[in-house]
Formats: sequence, structure tokens, C-alpha cells
Amino acid sequence: MKFFNPLDFNDPVAYAIPFFILLMAIEIYVINRKMLDQYERNDTFASLSLGIGSVVINLFTVAFYVGIYFWLYQYRIFKDLGTDSVEEFATIAWHKAHWWVWLIIFFADDFTFYWHHRLSHEVRILWAAHINHHDSQKYNLGTALRQSWTELFYKFILWMWLPIIGFHPLMILTMMHLNLIYQFWIHTEAINKMGFWEKIFNTPSQHRVHHGSDIEYLDKNYAGILNIWDRMFGSFKEETKRPKYGITKNIDTHNPFKITAHEWKNIWYDVKRAPTFKDKLNYLFNSPGWSHDGEDQRAKTLQKNLK
Repeated sequence: MKFFNPLDFNDPVAYAIPFFILLMAIEIYVINRKMLDQYERNDTFASLSLGIGSVVINLFTVAFYVGIYFWLYQYRIFKDLGTDSVEEFATIAWHKAHWWVWLIIFFADDFTFYWHHRLSHEVRILWAAHINHHDSQKYNLGTALRQSWTELFYKFILWMWLPIIGFHPLMILTMMHLNLIYQFWIHTEAINKMGFWEKIFNTPSQHRVHHGSDIEYLDKNYAGILNIWDRMFGSFKEETKRPKYGITKNIDTHNPFKITAHEWKNIWYDVKRAPTFKDKLNYLFNSPGWSHDGEDQRAKTLQKNLK
């Protein structure tokens, strides 16, 4: 198997970091003027620590999974979607002649992200990996950097169908990172609704809903760049009030290791006390909030009862 050297890849996120810092400085200025109180020192430090940790872990996980992508790419279905070599992929001529491939993968990547994100909310063992992006009770550009350390071990699996179809692994990796860059700026309260842009694209207003712990906002707006998938698959929700940020049972810590581990510990406790093998599986693979002996706290149940 040909493994990928991450040092050979020009990560678009690395080039975006100076702009991330600049936008955070602008946001802090705007928020202080509006007195929104969405920055808190320890919370921001925790978010930055988690972001740095995810970058380090990503160096290893991306090398492993993109190596698998290259192996799968050898058996691709459609030859015209990619090149036969990295050298050809690096030429401008190929991309000019195959601009339409970038258009297709834009939609394919965004569609994949939607389902990755949705499953990460609706399957508890995946939620345990994703939850730390949501457990801050603040909502700002620093929260965008609050990335998971354990999600990276499974995330790339959902993109494996793309090299099989025929997209070059470096094209897949580039589009995944561009999608991530887009999602940075929507983590803010400094921008209100954006008119027509709201009809097609993910926006700060829509993503504020996604980070809300209000019952009506739970498990809504999974979009990466396009919100068409939320509208198609019934998970779209307009912002009607300022959300209460965080998770349904907030944790009182800024320690990045405790933030990363807390839901894994909860799952371990629930699996140990489950009386049957079926119950143990439900604690792993059912939605967060399922219980064999208590009140059903799953989002869909809470929303049904709210209505």
C-alpha cells in the first residue's frame, strides 16, 4: 500500500491561519462594542488547545487514510475524474481541462460532510468523538477551532467512496480542507441573517441554531457549505431566537483532556450497567439520550414532546 506523506501536501488550512487570527481580532472588537460577551479567556484557551491537538493528530490519521485512498484509487470506476500520477495532478493544464471535476467533487464532498456530521450527532459512539465541538457555552470564532481529537480516527472512512468513484486523493483532501475553512467564519454572533445567501449556503444564523442546546434546535442544520442537504433531508431549522449554547448537560471544565474524555466515560458507565447485550449495543449505536431504564432524552423524543 502506498502511504501518503502529509509533508508533501500544501494544506489550505495552513495558509488560512493568518486570516483566522485576523478575523478573531475583528470579532473580539465587534463583540466588545455590541456587549455580546461571547469570549472568555479559559474557554478560548481550551478551544485553541483542542485545535492544536487536532492538527498534530491529523498528521498521522491523514497519512494513514489517504494512503488507503491511493490504494482504492487504483481500482477507480471512472478514469476521467482523476489523473494517473501526482505529477500530472500538479499541472495547471490538467485542472483547466477538467474544471468540471472540481464542480462535481464540490457537491460530492459537501454531501459526504453532511452525512458524516449528521451521523456524528445521531450515533452516540460518534457523538462521543464530536461532542467537544459543542460543549462550549460560548459561540465565537475560537469555537470553530475547538476540533475533536478522536473524531479524526473515523472521519475519513466516510469519504472512501470518492476515490473508488475516481476522484484523486489529493483532490479529495483539498476539498475537505476548503470545506473546513468555509465553516470557520460562520461561528460568530457578529453577523445577522444574510438575505438570499441564506437560501443556499450555510450561514452564521443557521450554524448558531446547530450549536444551540434548546430542544427545538437539537440535531438541526448539519450543513458544511450548502444548506440544500438539510432542506432535502428534513434537518433544516431557521433561527427564531438567540440560542442557549452548549450541550443539554454542560460540563464544568476547561481541561482539554477532560473535555475530550467525558462522553467516552459516560458511555463506558452506561455499557457496564446495561443488563443485556442489546442494551449495551443501544448505548453505543442508538442516539444520545437513549436509556434502558430512564426517561428517553433523545432529541427527536424531546422535540415530539415539546410539540
